[in-house]
Amino acid sequence: MSDTLNQRQIQWFPGHMAKTLRLIGTELKKVDAVLVLLDARIPASSLNPEIEALLGDKPRIYLLNKSDLADPAVTSRWLARFRSEHSACVAVSSKKKGAAAGVKAEVDRALAPLLARREEKGISGAQIRLMLVGIPNVGKSTFINCFAGGQRAKAEDRPGVTRGKQWVTAGKYDLLDMPGVLWKKFEEPRTAVNLAFIGSIKDDILDVEEIAAELLEEVKRLYPDKLAQRYKLRSEQLELERYELLEAIGKNRGMLISGGEVDLSRAAITVLDEFRASKLGAISLESPETACFPTRGEESR
Repeated sequence: MSDTLNQRQIQWFPGHMAKTLRLIGTELKKVDAVLVLLDARIPASSLNPEIEALLGDKPRIYLLNKSDLADPAVTSRWLARFRSEHSACVAVSSKKKGAAAGVKAEVDRALAPLLARREEKGISGAQIRLMLVGIPNVGKSTFINCFAGGQRAKAEDRPGVTRGKQWVTAGKYDLLDMPGVLWKKFEEPRTAVNLAFIGSIKDDILDVEEIAAELLEEVKRLYPDKLAQRYKLRSEQLELERYELLEAIGKNRGMLISGGEVDLSRAAITVLDEFRASKLGAISLESPETACFPTRGEESR
């Protein structure tokens, strides 16, 4: 990671996020379990430790959303990692028909003791109340529409669309959607960068050329063939330093301005947009073997 990115202080925690954290704590007692929506490309970086601390012992199911954009082999290892820590976990592609069925089955398994007690008390028909939490731009609105089987929530590919809580009913499930929320301090410098890559931190407070150059460096390290194929890079171009590589991509795409110089800003926006839309292919930026995130219970120590 570049020293500049490492040292920059990004103001990513507006006031409404602090309000959301308080709201989660208040509403938690009203639900039976929590659905924690993560981005399958960066499961560790998209796991909010402040939310984890708030949840305490409340049953939860981790959802690796946008799994269609992630490397399936890496996602399989992430599923094994979560489940080895006795956590319910499901890979989800919210835009695919029928994706909600696996989530609902996992919810029923996780809440089996509660449902059995309700059966004994003769209230087996009571609604299962769930809370949905996650970071901005992790795909909550699309997931809600998938879970509910219809267009219930506004879905856009940018952070900050959902600003207030909303209840959505889907059969026997009542789902409380909470606005996306980040946290105040990232312990790992890579976390902020990964969140910038997927668009969870708004581009207008970032140096997009710097973020795009850093993304190119990471994709080159992990998936060089996919990078070369997408941008028609020759082997010698693939060896260029990150800003020179961004310039080569802009030149290959004909993104020139007066004097024949490459429009680096346009090239950077293109790289970020195409990565987020998975036009480079299925890519995972974190692996369970190297990523660090607190296990259940560590957050509140």
